[in-house]
Amino acid sequence: MYTNSTIVALATPSGAGAIAVIRLSGPESLSICDAVFQAVRFKKISEQKSHTIHLGNIVDDGKIFDQVLVSLFKNPHSYTGEDVVEISCHGSVYIQQQIIQLLLRKGATMAKPGEFTLRAFLNGKLDLSQAEAVADLIASDNESSHQIAMQQMRGGFSNELKLLRMELLNFASLIELELDFSEEDVEFADRTQFSILLDRIEMVLKRLIDSFAVGNVIKNGIPVAIVGEPNVGKSTLLNALLNEERAIVSDIAGTTRDTIEDEIVLNGIGFRFIDTAGIRETQDVVESIGIKKTFEKIEQAQVVILLLDAKELQVSGLKFNVEIEKIKNQFPLKPLVVVINKLDLLSEKDIELIRHDLETLALKLVTISAKQKVGIDELKEQLLSFVNTGVLQNNETIVTNTRHYDSLLKALEEIQKVKFGLNSGLSADLMAIDIKQALYYFGEITGEVTNDELLGNIFANFCIGK
Repeated sequence: MYTNSTIVALATPSGAGAIAVIRLSGPESLSICDAVFQAVRFKKISEQKSHTIHLGNIVDDGKIFDQVLVSLFKNPHSYTGEDVVEISCHGSVYIQQQIIQLLLRKGATMAKPGEFTLRAFLNGKLDLSQAEAVADLIASDNESSHQIAMQQMRGGFSNELKLLRMELLNFASLIELELDFSEEDVEFADRTQFSILLDRIEMVLKRLIDSFAVGNVIKNGIPVAIVGEPNVGKSTLLNALLNEERAIVSDIAGTTRDTIEDEIVLNGIGFRFIDTAGIRETQDVVESIGIKKTFEKIEQAQVVILLLDAKELQVSGLKFNVEIEKIKNQFPLKPLVVVINKLDLLSEKDIELIRHDLETLALKLVTISAKQKVGIDELKEQLLSFVNTGVLQNNETIVTNTRHYDSLLKALEEIQKVKFGLNSGLSADLMAIDIKQALYYFGEITGEVTNDELLGNIFANFCIGK
């Protein structure tokens, strides 16, 4: 996967802008730059100190393409660990293309997606979990996902795992040593201390595994389905939550025939609201398709808002259990918030009666007026209560990567096998097998253990230029 070629790519987003940054990395970066760059003081880039910036022109056969700034980072003190040159030019798409094509003619090759970060990993500038955090940082679109990516990129997650792996490796070495002296029947590894270490590793692994439920939500956002009968105000509620006219509102039942989605950020957490078609019996073919999609979206959602119309509750004598049962019977494990719209039509006595009935079902009630935007803040607070973000304030390590989660589960399984073997008096040679497997899964996360296929899958998801 890795060659000694010098790679080039646009490091800023494609398209016109005030400036663009073109990045070169590799052994020929300085000589290639010398071939196309004329500094205003007529000095060669290769003769300059690292971490300096130089003004000059990009020139080919006497033709000036642009006046640029060249930033110089000599190995090993660069992002990739190689010689790196970054050319800041004007943001014209034409200028970008002309400079990149010139660099290619002078011997550079186009970088593949993630190749700069791949080289940083292979040159020991980042471990694998830190490299993956770079992609998460670029993709972060709210405060919480940014905070987690920054913590992981600084090595918080990998440092915790490396420490545990090193301690386990030390005990593994002692147990391996015992195998060399098996005939003497000696023990180099203190079994009591080993048991304490295994308990601690198991506790840390379980904490990290449990954090994935929160981490995955923070990274990907929480899908929330807004469901209910036609014309109860689902689209009006969506518009109130988003504070914009996102969905069409009409007095005609069945106006929404497809799902409408949009996202807002509450306290750093992304919530993706899905306005669904009203659930009812209908002969309309198009509306039936929309209702089918509604149940598909409920399946995908992590939280369901069941919206009821206060007017309809009055007509039915405050009987609403049928609607709740439809959702709870089909999706018993999904958090459900019961929201009653048009609260001005209900008396305080009615509201307390409904609240009491819902508490017996372990459900929360929020009363709103979607049209007047009353009670919307209370609904937002209720949604936030489903997310345990205390770990962010405590700066605890949070797992957001599915690959890491899978490796942690496998490592925990192996550690539990070792504990069972230790408590059962299993021979050292058999315990050593499980310990090696646990060490393998630890190393798989940070990159001590890897292969070309794994690296290819990870870095293929990066953007070109990073």
